[in-house]
Amino acid sequence: MRRFVSFGLIALLVVLGLSAERVLHMYTALDENEWPIYVKAFEQATGIKVEVVRLSSGELLARVEAESKNPRASIWFGGPAVDQIAAKKKGLLAPYKSAMTEKVPETLKDPEGYWVGIYFGAIGFASNTEILKKLNVDPPTSWYDLLKPEFKGKITVAFPYTSGTAYTVLASLVALMGEDAAFDYWKKLDKQIQQYTKSGSAPVVQAGLGEAAVGIAFAHDIIARGIAKGYPLVLTFPKEGTGYEIGAMSLIKGGPEPDLAAKFIDWMLSVEAQNLMKEWYRLPANPQAEVAAGAIKLEEVKLVPMDFDYFGKEKDRLIERWKEEIEYGR
Repeated sequence: MRRFVSFGLIALLVVLGLSAERVLHMYTALDENEWPIYVKAFEQATGIKVEVVRLSSGELLARVEAESKNPRASIWFGGPAVDQIAAKKKGLLAPYKSAMTEKVPETLKDPEGYWVGIYFGAIGFASNTEILKKLNVDPPTSWYDLLKPEFKGKITVAFPYTSGTAYTVLASLVALMGEDAAFDYWKKLDKQIQQYTKSGSAPVVQAGLGEAAVGIAFAHDIIARGIAKGYPLVLTFPKEGTGYEIGAMSLIKGGPEPDLAAKFIDWMLSVEAQNLMKEWYRLPANPQAEVAAGAIKLEEVKLVPMDFDYFGKEKDRLIERWKEEIEYGR
């Protein structure tokens, strides 16, 4: 009898163990309305259940670092590659290469396989047309337009240390102006800011609702969360040049389900999965995937050359300087 019970318990534990192996634990920096598009499709295609925790990109990096001795998730999905480059520098990621990652252009992935791009997009300005009319001012088409007196206290952007979007703004300015000049510029911009947000896409909604005149965010978020929703917004870009991101995904070193994470990466780079990005107006990394009508292509915008490796490695230092000179230096 004891032997029978023992075998029964072992069998039960085996069954439970197999069930647990079919759950992929994921951290994502994608919008709470966007990540379910891909996760639900992956679950339907593979039968693998996914448990998701959504964090802003900066918070996600901090979480992965805090859990490095006992990782709770296996995959980092979405958010600017610079944060995953920073994670690679800290030894928090594991390399992974497959036939699917080979489909991605070399400029959109880590040569050692620590991260791979899934989309890319440019920073733009979301301006509320009704407020612009009241202020009798044109939508900004220059970084320096944001310093106009009409926009004082009427601009929103996220904190660079909680949002990958806002860190991309900071990196863009450094790439365009040089570091010292970029910080001098932001000190002037800070006087124009109505509110800093935690999420990089939140300024789009604020501008759409008329809570701000201008929100600084990624173009795909401005279209998906603003213009496509019917908000009175217009999208413009700075004529001097704007920065851009490579949205990426990576394996978290020591994560509990590396095999399932690898399956997700392979699936997410497929044409089937990349085509889903049309719903959020993103530009897919797989060149064979479809692009949504109305999406802004990078060749349509003047871009600032971005050294992603540099800005990934220098993120902590630049963020600390931003806190000291901008947030604490008021």
